[in-house]
Amino acid sequence: MSDKQTIKHRGAKGEFHFAYDDLHQPADDGVDMKIHQELIVFIIWAISFVALSVALPNFFTEGNLISLLRSVSVLGILAIGMAIVVIGRGIDLAMVATMAVSVAGAIVLLQQGYSIPVALLAGFVFAVLVGTVSGILIAYVEIPALFATLAMGLFIYGVGRFGFFNQDIVLIPPEGGSLSWLGAGRVFGIPVSILFLLLFAGLVALFLRYARIGRFIHAIGDNPSTARITGLPVRKLYVLSYILSSTIAYCAGIITATGVGSMNTRIVNSTMLYDVILVVVIGGISLSGGKGGVRNVLVGTLLIGTLLNAMTIMDIQYTVQNVIKSMILLIAIIVDSLLNPRDEQTAQQGDI
Repeated sequence: MSDKQTIKHRGAKGEFHFAYDDLHQPADDGVDMKIHQELIVFIIWAISFVALSVALPNFFTEGNLISLLRSVSVLGILAIGMAIVVIGRGIDLAMVATMAVSVAGAIVLLQQGYSIPVALLAGFVFAVLVGTVSGILIAYVEIPALFATLAMGLFIYGVGRFGFFNQDIVLIPPEGGSLSWLGAGRVFGIPVSILFLLLFAGLVALFLRYARIGRFIHAIGDNPSTARITGLPVRKLYVLSYILSSTIAYCAGIITATGVGSMNTRIVNSTMLYDVILVVVIGGISLSGGKGGVRNVLVGTLLIGTLLNAMTIMDIQYTVQNVIKSMILLIAIIVDSLLNPRDEQTAQQGDI
């Protein structure tokens, strides 16, 4: 294996060769992460799973495992979307708000008599619009991603409550009952939501590994200045990454809503966003950008999803759960900062 890998790109000034460390390229999905960290996280999950199965009578049961798989699937899909922007040195704090408002808006259209395709398309367009605006604010207006997406999330949630729905829980009408298969169906006993997680994981892994645009996102996260000098369309790639994040969040929201027959918009004020970030960081995707991929998301999802499920079974108080999760997130961020020190440019971008 060579120490450097070269990306060829033909820009306005000719063909450029962008080289970056091949050590940041694991074999399966082009991610920038040390393999042993992924293995350690997976081993911790395996040990935890066995221990919880022995210690908790209600853990290793069919009903709980199905519930665990469904909750893990939505968390994993959201984390995959978040991973795309984090790899490119960004962060999307509007993700959960985008999910809730776009899906709730689509459900309202169903309630008003619009057909399923029209309602779903409208929600999709709204999600794409949110991602586009966020990307433009970050790439062209040069607002740090932390503040741009935080403001965008608050804005669209306020607009949604004022203009689209006035209740916390938006129920899917009987006309949309055919959609329930997306969130609650099974194929050969396997929840469809898990199959969607595997589908998104496979598509994004192929995108980051083999698509030029996906490799460019790794490149701008690894070194934005070099990527810009070599002629890569850095600003457009930033916008694209946020569009992908919002689109994936919308899909996760559809799976969530169809699984329970409604969209609970109070999820915007829950800790789900922090759970997603926790999965991304604990899995090994560096907040300094350019490192990590789908494999990291999957192992992080397994560990955090199992932990959340176990705490629920043990009836641990919600506040205590938040304290535990916040401690894990803080430790993960500290470890990430030690393993992947932030450079001057990252700090200038808001030090995500």
